[in-house]
Amino acid sequence: MTSLTDTDWGPQESRTVSWHDPAKPAALGLSLPGIDYLRAMVAGDMPPPPIAQLLQFDLVEADPGRVVFTCTPDASAYNPIGAVHGGLVCTLLDSVAGCALHSTLPSGRGYTSIEIKVSYLKAVRLQSGPLTAVGTVVKAGSRVAFTEGVVTDASGATVATATSTLLVFDLPSGPGRPFPTDRK
Repeated sequence: MTSLTDTDWGPQESRTVSWHDPAKPAALGLSLPGIDYLRAMVAGDMPPPPIAQLLQFDLVEADPGRVVFTCTPDASAYNPIGAVHGGLVCTLLDSVAGCALHSTLPSGRGYTSIEIKVSYLKAVRLQSGPLTAVGTVVKAGSRVAFTEGVVTDASGATVATATSTLLVFDLPSGPGRPFPTDRK
């Protein structure tokens, strides 16, 4: 078996991730209709959620029933076989699927993923360039919604698709909200 010593590994790289406390923006955002909350993020009037900063997702478009994210993965997302880990692409698809639904919800309503089915069609590598993910609502019911997502690379080739089922529910109000504004 051939092995590398740590001196053969090449230079160590790093990336700094910064984010804002999610509690206050979430509390304010959840008091808005979904489309207004998402458009405030697109406009830079609300910070993105921490997961977006961590995985380098940018919400770039929000219309009722349709959202667009971009992502330019770096080598920190690589798996052991030299490609971007499928979990990053799945998370990107889960994000656009959920936000597409969010764009249709009135204030006081929330959602969570029940299931997501992802089909990976092409490996993503650094040479793939920026990814674009589009999420659309297929059917938005009062309790269950169905959405889909498509991720393409810089050449326009589809790298993955997904279908998602989401549960729609009333958000709690008052002191027991899931995102209290009185965090220490």
